[in-house]
Amino acid sequence: MTEPTPAITTFRDFNLAEPLLTALDEIGYETPSPIQAQAIPPLLAGLDVLGHAPTGTGKTAAFALPLLSRLDMHDKNVQIMTLTPTRELAIQVAEAYQRYAKHIDGFHVLPIYGGQEYSGQIRQLKRGVQVVVGTPGRVMDHMRKGTLKLNALRALVLDEADEMLRMGFIEEVEWILDQTPKGRQMALFSATMPKEVERIARRHLNDPQEVSIKAKTATAETIRQRYWQVSGLHKLDALTRILEVEPFDAVLMFVRTKTATTELAEKLEARGYAAAAMNGDMIQAQREQMIERLKKGSLDILVATDVAARGLDVDRISHVVNYDIPYDAEAYIHRIGRTGRAGRSGEAILFVAPRERRMLAVIERATRQKITQLELPTTETVNNKRIADFKQKISDTLAGGELTFMQNLVEQYRSEHDVPALEIAAALAKMSIGDKQLLLTPEKERPRSEFRDDRPSTDRKFDKKRRERTLPEPDGDKQRYRIDVGHEHGVKPGNIVGAIANEAGLAGEHIGHISIERDYSLVDLPAGMPRDVLMDLRKVRVCGRPINIEAYGKSEKSYADKSDSKPARSYADKAGGKPKRPYGDKAGGKPSRSYAGKSGSKPAGARPGKPGDKPTRSSAAKDGDKPARPYAGKSGDKPARPYAGKSDGKPARSQAAKSDGKPDRPAKKRLGAHSGKP
Repeated sequence: MTEPTPAITTFRDFNLAEPLLTALDEIGYETPSPIQAQAIPPLLAGLDVLGHAPTGTGKTAAFALPLLSRLDMHDKNVQIMTLTPTRELAIQVAEAYQRYAKHIDGFHVLPIYGGQEYSGQIRQLKRGVQVVVGTPGRVMDHMRKGTLKLNALRALVLDEADEMLRMGFIEEVEWILDQTPKGRQMALFSATMPKEVERIARRHLNDPQEVSIKAKTATAETIRQRYWQVSGLHKLDALTRILEVEPFDAVLMFVRTKTATTELAEKLEARGYAAAAMNGDMIQAQREQMIERLKKGSLDILVATDVAARGLDVDRISHVVNYDIPYDAEAYIHRIGRTGRAGRSGEAILFVAPRERRMLAVIERATRQKITQLELPTTETVNNKRIADFKQKISDTLAGGELTFMQNLVEQYRSEHDVPALEIAAALAKMSIGDKQLLLTPEKERPRSEFRDDRPSTDRKFDKKRRERTLPEPDGDKQRYRIDVGHEHGVKPGNIVGAIANEAGLAGEHIGHISIERDYSLVDLPAGMPRDVLMDLRKVRVCGRPINIEAYGKSEKSYADKSDSKPARSYADKAGGKPKRPYGDKAGGKPSRSYAGKSGSKPAGARPGKPGDKPTRSSAAKDGDKPARPYAGKSGDKPARPYAGKSDGKPARSQAAKSDGKPDRPAKKRLGAHSGKP
């Protein structure tokens, strides 16, 4: 690995273009960060670079400054392109390019991403831009339309490559890389180095210079990490206590679902905080407006999901609160990397339920840092803080002056009503508080957490609607597989597609229907995949969990059992209407080894019948019957339920023939499930 060059102490020690140095002086950048000191020299020399550095370490300047220094301003074609995983990061990187190149005459940069109309982007591309920053999907669309031409491309950057992998963009990225000129310079930066990212680096980078930050921990040392063991008190009440006692500037809170972002933001607003939700349902203009409010200070708390917050870079964020624990350590590292930036200290607080202790240990191993337990502020501590804050407001008001009118009014009231000034002051203080309570009163603690997503899995165990859900049969050339990752692990279809496509070498269009359930998912894949591919796929991890892929139906008795289903065996009735023993009885009431045939017939299946009996493929038939269709009773019977036994002795699940020889009414067929009615 390339080590930082000790001789370089300021940006002026690099051979950067003078307009860039002027801009850096105005911004206030003097000393390069370790990743900048390592990456700028080889990029200035035109070499490829593979950078391994966590978020918030100054990667953008590390690649933008040297590449801008190599621009040919006489060429109006796209010379530099940077791919980012999210729209927010694309905007921020484009703004950084513009900020650094503000003194370069004729410079133009264009962010292109989904959520914007094509017409405006196409218009600017035709006018001419030297730098494009975009998300893989929209960049690929423009390239296919012919509106983004890369004939003159000199440098390509992949920023946060591991995030692109996690979001399922690797196919698009590889397609884009294959269309770019072979002689172009390339830089790849990633916080982590999964095998797929390493594979892309080996294939597309030309003898890259590897640069890396050797940190003692995987997270910034300026971030203090603490956790609170969820117990007794509601999470929301605990959060409010923490916010009351912790001095904070701006807070970024993470929850698992879009619904939870809105719920938590509304509850915090009701408690007097300037809070708002950010999730995938918001249009881009709203998201940009939200980020601007957070930067300017009109918004103090932003509640977001992992996807919505990707690329968010606001120096003002002093606290990151993991209200819902992430499902893998990488997500945790990315989350808390939003604080402790620009030389400031940061605070990371993690809420951990008892069943999530194992994930806490995983996070500690990944960050190589012990996370200390946070002592929840007591009622007394909170009350003392509230009293101190109230007294401070009084002091601030007295210091502000302009109280003459109010003093005269109080004196007038005192003389008219003969009330001591102290009582009048107390009444005014109470008026200023309104209906709110100044002090907390001890309340009964409740063990349940705030949102439905925190319910134990048993809460949904008997949810009838969930059980009645059915899936269409897979296409003829597909087979259905089950993987051990679902909604409660935060998985999205893109995660599944990306992981399977990358490991099995499948194109995205060969992956069929995906159904994400609570703790598992079903996915349709090409039938007949080689065993070695399946063995490799079993080891693939999605959202931090091995998927343990297996053909669906081998280990699952049914996909969706109805709430009224009962064991099918109990419905076999012998003559007289009394319940038969499982798997049918002979007419005499003794159990057979397989099915009951007609009244009086001998058992079929494991034991041979009379000489001359012809075996059937379903229930036992009398001598001379023709072979029945699979799972049917005697000749002429309608098909019985799936899994009815054969005459070869395999046990049936039900469908013992009636003693009167009439066929049973067929059960309604559902995907791997029966109603349980005869």
